[in-house]
Amino acid sequence: MPWFPDFVGAVELARRQTRDVDPVGVYLDALSSGDDRALRGSWPGEVVVFDPRAGEVRGHHALRRFVRRNQEWLAQRRARVERVAATRVDGRAVVELLAHLTEAGRETAWPVAVVAQSPDDRSVVFRTYCSQLPVDRRRHVRPPILPPADAQPGDVVGRHLAALHDGDTEAVVGTFAPAGYVREPVEAREHRGDAELRAYYGRTSGGVGLRHCAVTDDRTRCALECTCVSWGGRPVPPQAGLGVFERGPDGLLAAVRLYDDIEPH
Repeated sequence: MPWFPDFVGAVELARRQTRDVDPVGVYLDALSSGDDRALRGSWPGEVVVFDPRAGEVRGHHALRRFVRRNQEWLAQRRARVERVAATRVDGRAVVELLAHLTEAGRETAWPVAVVAQSPDDRSVVFRTYCSQLPVDRRRHVRPPILPPADAQPGDVVGRHLAALHDGDTEAVVGTFAPAGYVREPVEAREHRGDAELRAYYGRTSGGVGLRHCAVTDDRTRCALECTCVSWGGRPVPPQAGLGVFERGPDGLLAAVRLYDDIEPH
């Protein structure tokens, strides 16, 4: 789904990672003014977008059409957006948003996360993660975006992922702080307390197979881009997703926020 607001937040975070040249600032100006001449004349590198519905968007013409359609879509649904958190490390920024969409008098909460990565001072890549269920009442298989990599979080995040892989519900629940919660990618439903967490993660009996692709970790939040290849010990079509693991002061998980369209089996 085209998503203009996360570009603004994520590009700004990525911009702060640049050195002397600031093409991203020019890009933001172009998006704000709607004047694509500044974009064509000032962006010396490449802008690439990986979007759940639009797929891969590459090139000035495609990007201009993508942004325009997104603005129309958001206006139709009277969308308002709040920022949940932002994590940035070494030229990569992860912005978490909660959009509120209004249709037919009903408001829906829609969690969205976007990764902005600057491979150099002249280019930027965006990867947006979210569920499409709040949008069209359907789940969509999201093919892998990134290849597997040696991305292994440590401490409580690593223990949580290992327990999830093994299908050890009690061990998963044990990685949460007393007030910790997990938030689903659909309508931002939260599960708190041992009983709710146990019921939620009980659906993963048999384990969840994740191929780790990229980690953005500022020691408070760890954002993991991954590909899910099995659920409950059974293979599933490989699907891209992102999870954010927020640590509390006690070293346990204060929050886990998920951004994917994976249907529990």
